[in-house]
Amino acid sequence: VERFGAQKVMVIASEFEAAIAREVSAGIDVALDYDDVAPHVPVEKAEKARAAAAEHGIDLLVCVGGGSTTGLAKAIALTTGIPIVAVPTTYAGSEATNVWGLTEAARKTTGVDDKVLPATVIYDAALTLSLPVDLSVASGLNGMAHCIDSMWGPRADPINQALGAEGIRALNQGLPLITQDPAGLDGREQALYGAYLSAVAFASAGSGMHHKICHVLGGTWNMPHAQTHATVLPYVLAFNAPAAPAAAERIAAAFGTENPVDGLNRLRETLNAPKALKDYGFAEENIPEAVDLILPVIPASNPRTATPENLTALLAAATAGDDPKTLTDL
Repeated sequence: VERFGAQKVMVIASEFEAAIAREVSAGIDVALDYDDVAPHVPVEKAEKARAAAAEHGIDLLVCVGGGSTTGLAKAIALTTGIPIVAVPTTYAGSEATNVWGLTEAARKTTGVDDKVLPATVIYDAALTLSLPVDLSVASGLNGMAHCIDSMWGPRADPINQALGAEGIRALNQGLPLITQDPAGLDGREQALYGAYLSAVAFASAGSGMHHKICHVLGGTWNMPHAQTHATVLPYVLAFNAPAAPAAAERIAAAFGTENPVDGLNRLRETLNAPKALKDYGFAEENIPEAVDLILPVIPASNPRTATPENLTALLAAATAGDDPKTLTDL
């Protein structure tokens, strides 16, 4: 705060993270504590927060929490240019990207703007201890999705792939340690390290097929962000891997397995990860609408061409929780 010469600081944290936010901000003068946070950043919430920032003359944003909290800070920064100090308490990775997202009328819009990239990020694994194991798993697999999508995103390059592979290795090592010892810092340190790598790789490589699917599902059916990513990921990996052998080999090596899908599935079994979209409010009858919304936004660079038929099969398998390997032979 001193380095920014800030006079009016707005601390953004959900009610769940309020205690952590108080601890983090104890040494600074806070002009406004703000907790009206929601997943997928509804436009109404963003406009209300922007108005509050303007009313209080805010010149620095401090966000303490996960992707929803960081996302709200980014929404304010997008229109005001106010700098952000991000203190992540999950493995979402949003704090390390210049990507923003807003939801309006059940449609999620995302974009890229350097104004929303936090000026400073403070990583402290001790601040993630309050994250329950099931949310740690879902959040960590959201980070894993950033790593895997970076292997074939629109701007994928060898650096993105190297960062993504190291992120996979770190998350594959760290997440099981969190489930074994939730109060220990070793697993959470590894997961935070992996989450940072995943976000940097993703911000550079751009949003691939997996993220396009999850943004539509999250924005249109208001599904939980991390759990949706955790559920969809193995299906997109199984779908794309045969058409991207070099990336598949790199992903498998990061997992320490011969086949990338086997590596991810082994980790998911260890973690008892989310398995089916139907468990989070998505129904089979929603699939045709989802296909219509997703198909036009899948990048042309995706290693395998998506069609209405194979995208329907992918979503049907993810909805039911079927074996992802059924998609390899489509």
